Amino acid sequence: MKAAIFDTVGSPLRIGSVPDPAPAPDEVVLRVAACGICGSDLHITEDPVPFGIGAGFVLGHEFAGDVVAVGSEVSDLRIGDRVAVVPMRGCGHCASCRRGDPARCAEMVLIGGGYAEYATVAARQCRILPDDVPLEDGALAEPLSVALHCIVRSGMKPGDRVAIIGAGPIGLLVAFWARRMGASHVVVADIHEHQRERALALGATGFVLSGERLSENLADACGGAPDIVFECVGKRGLLGKAVESVRLQGTVVGVGLCIGGDEWDPFVALSKEVNLLFSVFFDQRSEFGVALDALRGGPFAPQGLITDRIDLSPVPQIFESLRRRTTQCKVLIQPEFV
Repeated sequence: MKAAIFDTVGSPLRIGSVPDPAPAPDEVVLRVAACGICGSDLHITEDPVPFGIGAGFVLGHEFAGDVVAVGSEVSDLRIGDRVAVVPMRGCGHCASCRRGDPARCAEMVLIGGGYAEYATVAARQCRILPDDVPLEDGALAEPLSVALHCIVRSGMKPGDRVAIIGAGPIGLLVAFWARRMGASHVVVADIHEHQRERALALGATGFVLSGERLSENLADACGGAPDIVFECVGKRGLLGKAVESVRLQGTVVGVGLCIGGDEWDPFVALSKEVNLLFSVFFDQRSEFGVALDALRGGPFAPQGLITDRIDLSPVPQIFESLRRRTTQCKVLIQPEFV
């Protein structure tokens, strides 16, 4: 089958052929309908060792598809089922896996495979899509769940003033959930203006530029210092900026993937008694299900995140372009896209 393949750091992905997958007893094979290109995929190809990735790996963890083959032990899925994939694969039998939280399993791995025509996953990683959700849109369920988990971790209450640093896909989806769940102010900050209209369409009540006056700009747009600040970029210094911006005894949630260390002054957080939290992954049973329901419609449709739909052929070029700041937001790889 055709796939976009990682070889080594510094080399673009390449389009090539890999063996057609066959399911193990507890697995299913999916025909991939769509797979999102995630910022963490870019990080992985720049520093693959911490992620256990080597030459020949097929990236892609935000995907959905239809079942085309089932393993001998699979009883709850059948050929033709339309599913979205939970990319955290745990052991399947520990306490965390049994309660629907494979991200906390000691054996958890973040799978790839979505940058291809077909992918193999454990049946327990699949959730059937609602009938009224287009199959391709199921690829948004994973980032939607990640953003929802951020809101849950923060303890946000209706009426809270919320600020989000970073107008990438996760930051915009945090804004989507914050507004949907009753925040009074939802302000997105970014270093560029080009995501302003998209942020407002997804639920933000305001948009400001980052920079030296970030704290002041957020306070002005929020009607006071925000109760919660989400750092959704993962660049050095931004966690410190979030601490400076939040109100006394407010909450800062670290979401962005910052690799290689950071520089900030914890005394500011101490003096303000800031609650400093971090958020990663999500709960498969509760949060992933809520995310699937959000794809059915309602205010501020998350499908507004999608800027491009491409087949596999241009993936290497598009992937490299996303390393630089572009006007693209969420790019969906659809192997059969015409």
